Amino acid sequence: MAVVSKHVPVPDLVPVKRALLSVSDKTGLVDFATALAGLGVELVSTGGTRAALADAGLEVIDISEVTGFPEIMDGRVKTLHPMVHGGLLAIRDDADHAAAMREHGIAGIDLVCVNLYPFEETVASGADFATAIENVDIGGPAMTRAAAKNHAYVTMVSDPADYPAVIEALTSHSGQVPLALRKRLAQKAFARTAAYDAAVSGWFAAAIGEDAPAHVAFGGKLSSVMRYGENPHQKAAFYLTPEKRFGVATARQLQGKELSYNNINDTDAAFELVSEFDPGIAPAVAIIKHANPCGVATGTTLREAYEKALACDPVSAFGGIVALNGPLDADAAEEIVKIFTEVIIAPEASEEAMAIVAAKKNLRLLVTGGLADPRAGARIVRSVAGGLLVQDRDTGTVDDLDLKVVTKRAPSEREMADLKFAFRVAKHVKSNAIVYVQDGATVGVGAGQMSRIDSSRIAARKAQDAAEAAGNAEPRTIGSVVASDAFFPFADGLLAAAEAGATAIIQPGGSMRDAEVIAAADEAGLAMVFTGMRHFRH
Repeated sequence: MAVVSKHVPVPDLVPVKRALLSVSDKTGLVDFATALAGLGVELVSTGGTRAALADAGLEVIDISEVTGFPEIMDGRVKTLHPMVHGGLLAIRDDADHAAAMREHGIAGIDLVCVNLYPFEETVASGADFATAIENVDIGGPAMTRAAAKNHAYVTMVSDPADYPAVIEALTSHSGQVPLALRKRLAQKAFARTAAYDAAVSGWFAAAIGEDAPAHVAFGGKLSSVMRYGENPHQKAAFYLTPEKRFGVATARQLQGKELSYNNINDTDAAFELVSEFDPGIAPAVAIIKHANPCGVATGTTLREAYEKALACDPVSAFGGIVALNGPLDADAAEEIVKIFTEVIIAPEASEEAMAIVAAKKNLRLLVTGGLADPRAGARIVRSVAGGLLVQDRDTGTVDDLDLKVVTKRAPSEREMADLKFAFRVAKHVKSNAIVYVQDGATVGVGAGQMSRIDSSRIAARKAQDAAEAAGNAEPRTIGSVVASDAFFPFADGLLAAAEAGATAIIQPGGSMRDAEVIAAADEAGLAMVFTGMRHFRH
């Protein structure tokens, strides 16, 4: 049964006479506490926070003087006490609460400044299980939630970024904090403890191999509020999760206007794709439009890779995202800026390249610090009406698969290299996906169609259009190989690829009509390889 409120009127302005400070992140702490003391606020603190304040010359009361009980068990128990939580939770204008405070000698705590043990950072550092558990904060979240619940009388400060606003409010209102600010800080505090608990529960589930826990939570920290979402009438924001993965979330924006919702979505798709290509083997470039690749290639240089990728579909590349698997250099930058591009993302960029891109003031240049690991596991989430779909990231990599030649003719060495390339790209194309490749470059991409044969035909049509635009006599699908993200349910999709000029096929296999499809490939003189793994991408 829900607890019934007494509906005690909430005051607008509440004075701050006593503050409890207990923080792990001591950024700005001394300045904040000094300002509080200058306003006549009594300071109470714990452990390392108290020592830092005392070392700065501030008069500070140890929490044990408030509780009448020492910190015990290596500091695990210090603030979990009625003298603390009574001072936090008491409704000051409720006669019964006020009488209980007088009876037990409980003094009110008007401001709480708490940030939590660095659990997320500890886990990210690779700490062992015991160390991670020791960095699960108990007293901090308890005080945070108590103060936030009682925001009618208590100001809860959970983020050093809010120190200036609190001091400004106290200064402007003669040592009092207005209700609007107390509410905003309380909401932020509840959000912080929720994200913290999500990080702990998510880590714990992974640590014990619990793939589908009974309850699941996800938390993130606001990175930016966007002008709008996919469309102007939709609100949107970008949040960062504890996952440490090189990409758009870790990137530094060196120049250009603010990233939009669609920019971030497409840039993530581009960088995840290009990260499939080891820079130690060859430079690679991916060009993305609406989360689908319109050109991917390797070359001897990034500039050559870009030129080969652009040739696949130069029309769609206009206004696209360009991702590179190596540091952006001047030669590549000079070529990329020749057409309108929304975003360039790379692990790093040279000074010369940055200067070239700077001439295009709206072009965003992002550097991530590294490539994403295509084999690194994580959970990905998608919302549906009334629920969340949660699954593992697709970490399947063609180089790790046991490829099986199922036709009479085996692919040549060149065909096999292109088949692997094509399947690597198909993993990042919306289903149904068909990808034609020749000499380490896509030459036709069919994405997101309701039937696989339509994807085959669209990819071939795009190759024809690209040939006409380049003044070539024939499309580069002639002599190419083709990848399908899932099996061919009928031979018609395979035959469409053969008609376009493909000589070899890579696909997962597993259809009831595999024998029919293999027979059609043999009759057409095609080589075909089964991967045993599909890459649906919806």
